[in-house]
Amino acid sequence: MSTKWAWFMFGSFVGSLAAVVLSGMLALLCSRGIIKWIVGRFTKRLMSNPYESNIWEIVTAMTRISPITVVENSIRAASGAVIERPFGSPRKFLHFEGLVFSPAQLSTLPTEQDVEIDTTTVIGPKAQKPLVLRIPILAAGMGYGVGLSEKVKIAIAKGTAKAGTSTNTGEGGFLPEERQNAKYLIIQYNSGHWSKSPEILKQADAIEIRLGQGALAGTASVLQAADLEGRASEIMQVQNEEITVIPSRHKDISSPQDLKQVVERLRQLTGGVPIGVKICASAVLEHDLEIAIQAGVDFISLDGGQAGTKGGAPILEDDFGLPTIYALSRAVRYLRQRGVKDSISLLTGGAYSQPGECLKAIALGADGVYMGTSLLWAMTHDQVMKTIPWEPPTQLAYYTGIMKEKFNEDEAAVFLENFLHSFTDEMKLAISALGKRSLREVNADDMVALDAWTSHVTKVKLAYEPWEKPETNPHQ
Repeated sequence: MSTKWAWFMFGSFVGSLAAVVLSGMLALLCSRGIIKWIVGRFTKRLMSNPYESNIWEIVTAMTRISPITVVENSIRAASGAVIERPFGSPRKFLHFEGLVFSPAQLSTLPTEQDVEIDTTTVIGPKAQKPLVLRIPILAAGMGYGVGLSEKVKIAIAKGTAKAGTSTNTGEGGFLPEERQNAKYLIIQYNSGHWSKSPEILKQADAIEIRLGQGALAGTASVLQAADLEGRASEIMQVQNEEITVIPSRHKDISSPQDLKQVVERLRQLTGGVPIGVKICASAVLEHDLEIAIQAGVDFISLDGGQAGTKGGAPILEDDFGLPTIYALSRAVRYLRQRGVKDSISLLTGGAYSQPGECLKAIALGADGVYMGTSLLWAMTHDQVMKTIPWEPPTQLAYYTGIMKEKFNEDEAAVFLENFLHSFTDEMKLAISALGKRSLREVNADDMVALDAWTSHVTKVKLAYEPWEKPETNPHQ
């Protein structure tokens, strides 16, 4: 009896399984037919209906106006306010693609594979306390509270410390944990009233007087009380303010001559750490550089028009400022003409995302490269899967982000350290391929330009013109 029951159960199971398989096959066949019918109907309407009733109208419209503009105009229509776009401008400007390095072969031999490449970078070489970094990549100013969360700022401090480079406080409040975890900290002296006490400024390895930046020019920023709820409002001392304004100008800099007084005061207060200025590149760049030179700065941070930010008005991101390669080339030429290139360090920022771009910038004359957006993407790595597809990844990193508590700062610090090591190792590989042994040996003669416009902007020799061999070769 039990055997018959077992066979009955087995037969029922096989029958049920066959029914499920058969049903699935029928459903698949039916669905293929349905899908084919739907696609056919859609295609017929697409190819036959006049434009006023044809969905293809959207495609033709977007060949004239980009999807970015369509969406941003819709946001303007919905809000009635100035919109804030993250990460900077999507516009494509002349960048570093028109430059390539010239590999060492016979007239110059490649560097031996066992030679250690020196990537030491010095900021403010004439300062009483120069800032000496292991690598030329620096974390750009990204403020606590006004931009990033506490966890993200600490992760950046940890990652840059492991890699032997600096991080930057940005315009936000001074976060004690950032100082504790950072090996080198550049404190940004912003136009707000917070984080300017002697006790705070004395903790800096360098001070950067922020006058402007590429994505915002020199405009003011306005933050609502809800944007700074919690610890950030306490650190910035704005707990009872409905709005917090980061002014467009410093109260103690009302004329170009005032900058010199601020530089000298900060230098005395900090005991001689490098004092610099951060500016966006304008058409009168040389005039701005001259004022900085006269003020006695130790370094200049120059933001190109492609620089990013937490959020900026599209008109400021798209239509203001010189593109990075224009700004860098002009600044290097002017500092050399003035005979101060070796005493005033030049830091460049704005759309740097690849090792080759950074090394080309250094070859053109930059002493260090600020990176922001690319560092954030690298350090968040696969943590962005915690947000997508329902929320943008920024909700994991921003101070106001609804998912900021899910951010793992220790994982991010490791990813950032790995990224900086990998980035620098690629640059080292390129330096050895040039037949050089040090970052400081790389210069514009190690590159050629692929097009006349890039050559005209950078003064780098065109690739199709013959090269005159140097008289001496120190590494041959």
